[in-house]
Amino acid sequence: MPEKPLVVAVDGPAGAGKSAVGRRVAAALQVPFVDSGLFYRAVAWLALEEGVRSDDFAGLAAIATRPGVRVDRERVFDGDRDLTGDIHRPEINENLSVISQVPDLRDAINERQRRLATAGGVVMAGRDIGTVVFPDADYKFFLTAALEERVRRRLAQKARRGEKVGAEEMEREIVERDVADSTRRVAPLKPAADSIVVDTTGLDLDQVVHLLVKRIRG
Repeated sequence: MPEKPLVVAVDGPAGAGKSAVGRRVAAALQVPFVDSGLFYRAVAWLALEEGVRSDDFAGLAAIATRPGVRVDRERVFDGDRDLTGDIHRPEINENLSVISQVPDLRDAINERQRRLATAGGVVMAGRDIGTVVFPDADYKFFLTAALEERVRRRLAQKARRGEKVGAEEMEREIVERDVADSTRRVAPLKPAADSIVVDTTGLDLDQVVHLLVKRIRG
C-alpha cells in the first residue's frame, strides 16, 4: 500500500514568519512548499487588471480555476506571463482583503491546493490551512509573534524587494489585516484546535525551523 503523503500546515498572521519557515521546513523534509497567499494575490491582481469586480463571485472563481494561473515555488504565472512582480503591488491590498472573503473563490483555491499534496506531500503556509484546507494534516503549526517583531520582518521583506514603506504605515497595514482576517465570516484566521502554537518572537529563522522539524521527525 503506498505511503500516505506527508502534509504539514503552517498558519499564522502576517509577519509571523510562516512562509520563510515553511520553505525551509519543506527543504529539510524534501517535499514541495506552497505559499497559499500567492494564489489569492494572483487572483486579486488579475481581477484588478481585467476589471472583474469583487462582487462578481463567478468571475473571481473563473480566474482561480484557470489552468494557466499557477504557482511555481516563489513565482506566480498566468500562462507564460510572470506575475511575480505585480502581485505585491500596494494597490491590490484592498482588493485582496475583500476577495479573500468570497466563499466561491476560497473553495476554488482550496481545491487546487489540495491537489498539490497528492503527488508527494506538501508543506503549505497560509491562514486556514490547518482549519479548512487540510483539517487532517499530519502536523499543524500556528506561528505568531509580537506586533513589533512582525512589523520589523515585513519591513525587511519589503526592503529586499526594493520597496520603501514606513514603520507606522506597515504597522497600520498589519493591524488592519489582522482584524480583517480574524473577523471574516469565511475561514477566519485562528489556530486549529489541534495545532502547535509557536511564538517566534526573539527567535531567528534557524531556531524556528529546528523546532518544527524536530517535532515532525520526533
